[in-house]
Amino acid sequence: MKRAIRMTVLGLMLSVVPLSAEESPAQEPKPVIQMAILLDTSGSMEGLINQARTHLWQIVNTFVSARHNGVRPDLQVALYQYGTPSLGAENGYVRCLVPFTDDLDKVSEELFKLRTDGGDEYCGWVIRSAVRELNWSDAKNAYKVIYIAGNEPFTQGPVRYREACKEAVTKGIVVNTIHCGDQRTGEQGEWNRGAQIADGKFLNIDHNQAVVQISAPQDAEILKLSAELNETYVAFGAAGEAGKKRQLEQESNVQTIGVAAFAERQQAKASGFYRNDGWDLIDAVNNRKVELKDVKEAELPEELRTMKLEEREAFVAKQTRRRAEIQQKINELTAARSKYVAEEQKKQAAPADSALSAAVQSSAREQAEKAGYKF
Repeated sequence: MKRAIRMTVLGLMLSVVPLSAEESPAQEPKPVIQMAILLDTSGSMEGLINQARTHLWQIVNTFVSARHNGVRPDLQVALYQYGTPSLGAENGYVRCLVPFTDDLDKVSEELFKLRTDGGDEYCGWVIRSAVRELNWSDAKNAYKVIYIAGNEPFTQGPVRYREACKEAVTKGIVVNTIHCGDQRTGEQGEWNRGAQIADGKFLNIDHNQAVVQISAPQDAEILKLSAELNETYVAFGAAGEAGKKRQLEQESNVQTIGVAAFAERQQAKASGFYRNDGWDLIDAVNNRKVELKDVKEAELPEELRTMKLEEREAFVAKQTRRRAEIQQKINELTAARSKYVAEEQKKQAAPADSALSAAVQSSAREQAEKAGYKF
């Protein structure tokens, strides 16, 4: 009798174990925001390119406070150009400059390399290319969006924009269209139809609107802290030297635009979206891209090569703390700066912002909220 009872209990235990494992809910993947920016680089679009260079960091900062079920998302940005003859008719005058990346300096670098030249603008082709070529997430908690900006009719080219936009919808990708010009001309060119098909928004901007750069009392301290923050980045490995050089070049490029753009960049650098774990040892260790003990001595900067592992670990920890302290100060300063600038704009009765960043920020936030994100 006792043997029978033991066998029965054992059988129940064995039957419960696989059932529990089978019914345990799968862990939800980390939320991700994927944004593909498609820019017309034909001859009349110099103003659009300048706005993109200026507003990249402001657009990034749109998502700084975003959370999905309390979790901060990853941000990935891709960049395409279209409408330049040198890209070739066989390619639809389309080129992917940067596939999805969290290295925002790469995106900035390519924006500053762009040059405009007259050509045919095939909106359908570039949308289809972005939909098919990029590594879009399958996660339900992803916000996937395309922004396409230009000024010629949306109907140009052999690839029908209607089919390209429908294909985007099947992958859960929203397509927002930004016509560079007045609303009526954009509607005549069917920019509004593309957005309607792909659950997006039709927007129009003044791509030649000059960005007003308002100086603020916080600017000098932000500049000082930005240099200190850069010193906490430690180049290592094959990509180290190029990555550090890119960072400093983009720092300089954005600084030439004006104080407002530079402050927006520093705010982005103080957020979790500014990641350089492909070349920065501190990010690579903290984001678990590498184990410090596994990094070869030859891949380390000179100052770390003679250190023991414990000393290297202490160095990384110190740089991590220092970076966090500087980022906190930058966040406080940029928040105070934003408040100051808002008051100055009221005093100056500044006209409504009809530039690229305003169009992207308003639509992206609204759509991300529909996708379950909170700000």
